[in-house]
Amino acid sequence: MEFIKLTIEFAVAKITLNRPEMLNSFNRQMAVELQNTLDYCAENNMVRSIFIIGEGRGFCAGQDLQEAIAPSSEIGEIVRNTYNPIVRKIRTIEKPIICAVNGVAAGAGANIAFCCDITFAAESANFIQSFSNIGLIPDSGGTYTLSRLVGMKRATALTMLGTKLTAKEAESYGLIWKVLPDDQLESDAYAIALKLASMPTKGFGLTKRAFNNGLFNDFDDQLDLEEKLQSEAGKTADYIEGVNAFLEKRKASFKGE
Repeated sequence: MEFIKLTIEFAVAKITLNRPEMLNSFNRQMAVELQNTLDYCAENNMVRSIFIIGEGRGFCAGQDLQEAIAPSSEIGEIVRNTYNPIVRKIRTIEKPIICAVNGVAAGAGANIAFCCDITFAAESANFIQSFSNIGLIPDSGGTYTLSRLVGMKRATALTMLGTKLTAKEAESYGLIWKVLPDDQLESDAYAIALKLASMPTKGFGLTKRAFNNGLFNDFDDQLDLEEKLQSEAGKTADYIEGVNAFLEKRKASFKGE
């Protein structure tokens, strides 16, 4: 692969967006490489958590606009084939996905970061819904996730005004989990990916499924789903191991099964 780097160690798949000279903005090839990499991680039983970061001084500047304005391009087709598959995979892969935003996250880059399960950012990072600056609407799930994360008024203002948020502001708004010092971002965020990979990841997958459905279920439907998924979780080897470890006063050894 040219624009995506993948390493797997200790059950963590580290995915690096790798177009640093373009602030890791997406072209079609990079999008396909990321989609294929996410599919591989989803299907690989040796991968129990996924860690996403950008190469260089930016996380992701969104779409490569030179490609977008090419005569052969149509923006709706780019959204359909580039961003929709990526965010669908991030939300539906039943493994924890940790994002470390190491620099600018603009447009689709910001919304992909917000879509991950646990998102960290360097103190120097910033986020911007840059779509309004070129007459577009938020994509990559932005019109769905932003209002749910920060409320309709803030979401509308952030997108229409194209206001740049610092990492601290994004943290205070609930858009990300935590801000870390620049020189500790990768190591500290990766440590969380390692920790999650050693935990009951089958249960994490079911938890993710429950939260996804909870965005549109009514209360009674969600209670029924919790009952169903809890029953499924109770049949896992990790559940048995966790209970036995608790009763035996020892550290559990989870396998994600």
